[in-house]
Amino acid sequence: MANMLYFMGFLALSCSLALASDPSPLQDFCVAAPNGQVFVNGQFCKDPKQVTENDFFFSGLNKPGNTANPLGSKVTPVNVAQIPGLNTLGISAARIDFAPYGLNPPHIHPRGTEILTVLEGTLFVGFVTSNTENRLVTRVLQKGDVFVFPQGLIHFQHNAGYGNAVAIAALSSQNPGLIIVANSVFGSKPPIADDVLAKAFQVDKSVVDHLQSQFWMDN
Repeated sequence: MANMLYFMGFLALSCSLALASDPSPLQDFCVAAPNGQVFVNGQFCKDPKQVTENDFFFSGLNKPGNTANPLGSKVTPVNVAQIPGLNTLGISAARIDFAPYGLNPPHIHPRGTEILTVLEGTLFVGFVTSNTENRLVTRVLQKGDVFVFPQGLIHFQHNAGYGNAVAIAALSSQNPGLIIVANSVFGSKPPIADDVLAKAFQVDKSVVDHLQSQFWMDN
């Protein structure tokens, strides 16, 4: 009986881990058909007979992103929205360009772990562990260095050098999602009540009102 309970516990744990990431494909590919009329967890499959090489192709990751914005950074995503052939394959990528002192602000990928490789420049990067420890883990990265940001944890990248910086990120989901912390908290539509945020952050409501009046941009 004890062995059976152990086996059932192990099976439950294995299933929960298996379901924690994108589902595995059950055929060679399932190219996304974005015009489906029913919402599903992912995308409908395009008729395989209509699939072409363009469904697996993206051009332009060699081109610098426009960093002329308040954050001084630009993310060029390459996920299932850009390459329909990524549907069900559980992987995506992004190019991140940084102006001097540019910032990819604290954010979360709720559905994917990120592995970042620095191509040019120097980046100060980090993530924060979950409650209750809330430990900040940081590292200064140089050209050729690689760093991992675990799924679901708040993380950031900051250009710590005097010149431009470029990085390539790979993520363990076709659609890892993005939650920019400041945008979500202070730029939600409709806004979160200022008395709620004032109590949460232990500040005066005027501070919250000021922050909510700012223009919160995505990069």
